[in-house]
Amino acid sequence: MAGGHGNTPAAWTAVGVAMLGFVIGSIALLQVPTQMTLLWIGIIVAVVAFPLFLVLSRLGFNTSDH
Repeated sequence: MAGGHGNTPAAWTAVGVAMLGFVIGSIALLQVPTQMTLLWIGIIVAVVAFPLFLVLSRLGFNTSDH
């Protein structure tokens, strides 16, 4: 694997957004009864991470400055 593999602003932003979505979804699942609206918000936030990565890559944020 390359030395800078994945160490780009685009990758870190996408991972951060995906993690936020998973945290929101996890919190929704811990509620009794399950908060379905909050769960779907978490799913949508997590899914948005991939298109966000693609957009940031196209804008030039997919390079590491070493």
